Amino acid sequence: MIDSALLKSRYGASIVAAATAAALVCAGALVVVSGGHAHAATAKHRVLFDDAHGETAGNADWIISTSIPDPTKQNPSPSAETDWTGAISSWGVALQKTGDYQLDTLPSGSAITYGTSSATDLANFDEFVLPEPNIVLSTAEKTALMKFVQNGGGLFLISDHTGSDRNNDGWDSPAIINDLMTNNSVDKTDPFGFSVDLKNIVSDTPKAISDSSNPVLHGTFGTVTGSVIYNGTTETLKPADNPNVKGLLYATGSTAGSTIGAFFTTSTFGAGRVAIWGDSSTIDDGTGQSGNSLFDGWNDPKGTDAQLALNATAWLAGSGTTPPPSSSSSTPSTPPSSSSSAPSSCTTAQILGNPGFETGTATPWTATSGIINNDTTSEPAHTGSWNAWLDGNGSAHTDTLAQTVTLPTGCSSYRFGFWLHTDTAETSTTKAYDTLKVQVLNSSGTVLATLATLSNLNASTGYVQHTYDLSAYAGQTVTLKFTGAEDYEYQTSFVLDDTSIALS
Repeated sequence: MIDSALLKSRYGASIVAAATAAALVCAGALVVVSGGHAHAATAKHRVLFDDAHGETAGNADWIISTSIPDPTKQNPSPSAETDWTGAISSWGVALQKTGDYQLDTLPSGSAITYGTSSATDLANFDEFVLPEPNIVLSTAEKTALMKFVQNGGGLFLISDHTGSDRNNDGWDSPAIINDLMTNNSVDKTDPFGFSVDLKNIVSDTPKAISDSSNPVLHGTFGTVTGSVIYNGTTETLKPADNPNVKGLLYATGSTAGSTIGAFFTTSTFGAGRVAIWGDSSTIDDGTGQSGNSLFDGWNDPKGTDAQLALNATAWLAGSGTTPPPSSSSSTPSTPPSSSSSAPSSCTTAQILGNPGFETGTATPWTATSGIINNDTTSEPAHTGSWNAWLDGNGSAHTDTLAQTVTLPTGCSSYRFGFWLHTDTAETSTTKAYDTLKVQVLNSSGTVLATLATLSNLNASTGYVQHTYDLSAYAGQTVTLKFTGAEDYEYQTSFVLDDTSIALS
């Protein structure tokens, strides 16, 4: 499998920024509300960016700021992309500078909701940006998102190439986006009129169609002439399913206006709008958190990606008056039921004990003696000072780590997550000699599910986040167990930190 992040960083060294996003917009006056969000004086476009579905897994860094949920806490009046930290900070800064947008981020460990009291509930926003998700959406999340669009919300989907599974959980962005459209409780009959192609186009420069009246191609942020692909994919259009679907940019070799080879596509669903882009390289501004391999597609002179992202954001946000679930819209629909959003009986919480091992002991975990570690030189923690270091002996050896929890009923999301650094001396790129199993057991010790089997093949230079859905075990007492097993030679260390079970 071709590694998207490595290929993209290889291209990055030869790309020179043509202009900054600041040149695309004029600055707007900001009013800082004491103790709260820094809002524009007349903010009318409310945009929520996602960071709850693996957007920072591996080398990905698809956030507008490390200050989450409110980017203005990092800098209330940014003037340059580096005033906010994230590989898509240029996007956020450009919008913030207009004075017309309120921007927030859905935090990692949260769930997409619609019609709840959460401050990051979709009912509080006009647009939701889902930039290359790497964790599959739960049933409740898909219901919430589809209802949001149906009632007038805007949805901005950004895919990447097939095989771009950055957190090694079996799901990549093409599969996750296709699953949203074909496996939801609202409308799974191809409601948007397109599907994501399972392709990996290494390099291309898609061109825009000729349509002078199109607000995405010719909007307030400039004229769109083309884009870039550095390991991305395309969409297949199905106008028979949705006559409003339209390809705006097409890959080389495809015919403009045809049903195949579309790289940027727009559509509608109910009263809402949808857009999809086939590559996350386009939104990458080359800056972000330390340790990530990034490159500047946002300012790549081969395309006009900044103009396209910003025009599309404005189009999707519409007039900034998306009705809440209880309001009427042009397409009648019912608000989310109690089965598709967290009811009042569900308390949003993280329920694992000693999740980062910062007590310096295993309790309430049960663990092999000696694996709770604070060696900051050999295997430093993801955060804090302590972690759990399984294996790393270089001989036949098994370590275990487990915790028993009771999962309440009534929540819409049960997310089990952890950060893992896999360090190995194994040289094979094809054989898994040393493994880490992640399992769910019942009170009798019977294995109910193996959530993942990771191995020396998952070795990485830093920590990688993994997240799994435990909703199938709501109302049960279960044990989450890690089992690390090495064979007779060459060490593999499985280092765990910042575990969690997030309920919402």
